[in-house]
Amino acid sequence: MSYSIDANLLLYASNSGCREHTAALAFVMERATDPDLFCLTWPTIFAYLRIATHPSIFERPLSSETAWSNLRQLMNLPRVCLIGEQEDFLSHYEMATKGVVVRGNLVPDAHLAAILHQHGVKRLYSADTDFLKFRFLEVVNPIETS
Repeated sequence: MSYSIDANLLLYASNSGCREHTAALAFVMERATDPDLFCLTWPTIFAYLRIATHPSIFERPLSSETAWSNLRQLMNLPRVCLIGEQEDFLSHYEMATKGVVVRGNLVPDAHLAAILHQHGVKRLYSADTDFLKFRFLEVVNPIETS
């Protein structure tokens, strides 16, 4: 089975000042021993980089080097594959978002959902309840369950 994660879990794991930090860090660390295929998306990678290094969002933003190092550690895990848009992405976007009004902050979520749809990934770990709008996804909040 395969799964993906949303950038919010990576951000919580990197931000020791937030209440979700301990649970998110434990979840991210467990990826090293998870037997399932971890499908990491380029939009998740770049969302993490954009937000984790942004001085207007974090009091102590990560340096670019630290943020990339964190991502490299994930990418180097044995069961990680990087996925992105492929040919015929538009039809998968349309199927993934059918019946969903996509606007504003839901646009990047729909982009991520469509990539997962295209690659047959049905489980997404996220603390963002907006992903529940994409009916093909099984959305699991590992922070809530810990």
